[in-house]
Amino acid sequence: MELQWPLILFTTLVAWSAGVFGTQAVLALRGEAPKAQLSCWITAAVLLAAGGIAVFFHLEHFERIFNGFGHLTSGITQELIAIVVLAVAAIVYLVYLRRDEGKVPAWLAVLSIALAAVLVVVMAHSYMMSARPAWDSVLWIFYVLGNACVLGPATVALVCAIVKEPVRLAATVALIGAAVNAVTTIVYAVTLQFLEGSFTTVGYYSDPTMPTAPLVDVTAVGNVFTGELAPLMWIGVILVGAVVPLIAALLEKRSGATPAADGTAVASRAELWMAVAVIAAVIGAICMRVVFYELGASVFMLY
Repeated sequence: MELQWPLILFTTLVAWSAGVFGTQAVLALRGEAPKAQLSCWITAAVLLAAGGIAVFFHLEHFERIFNGFGHLTSGITQELIAIVVLAVAAIVYLVYLRRDEGKVPAWLAVLSIALAAVLVVVMAHSYMMSARPAWDSVLWIFYVLGNACVLGPATVALVCAIVKEPVRLAATVALIGAAVNAVTTIVYAVTLQFLEGSFTTVGYYSDPTMPTAPLVDVTAVGNVFTGELAPLMWIGVILVGAVVPLIAALLEKRSGATPAADGTAVASRAELWMAVAVIAAVIGAICMRVVFYELGASVFMLY
């Protein structure tokens, strides 16, 4: 299937934005990182806006975008509702940040965490289609949630290090998020390896000009660990996207547990490791989405 770069960027940036907003809400729930809250909020807002801009480039006619919002069961409508609701909560969140010097009430923090997770689930669910076996798996939703779990905490930990906000909880959440991302990535990758079994030879096209053409080229949709997509999967998705962020989070956590005499040195190490984690996680997320589209063979003719 042709790569849809606007949607690849959209899903990556929205998961990233939701992860940042949800993570800063976790810190707010514990009453931590008041100095970093506004910077994190701005980061999440910029990422969400960039994702919204990216998705417009997927449309051939921008003026017809609202024609797709006519049915509540459509994925694009559900995504819009989730984004709008999250945006409203984010604005209320900002009001409290400005009024209470970086603090928000517990109910709003919990609500923000829930809405961030719902947005990611709704966005990922809109790509689940019975006619595309590689996409029709709940593990895809867990994988995208894993993206948010590593990108958000790592970004928040990076922001905390930059603004010199010593928050060990941020490093802990980043480590947990990196572990969750590694698990969901590997599980979904293994699922894709068995994708070939989702296709069944049921016959051939009735087109007289192609009497022996198969409905689906099964050889093009399997072997992600040994076929043409293997380098992208092993290096881009698993090594860079899953293993590197986990190692970086471990090193950041360890460096904070054994601080040097100079507090600045500790902050510098935190910035370095979290920057590595963020960059690697973004690369891995994009690589997986490339695999996702490459394996998006359709069997719509069977339905």
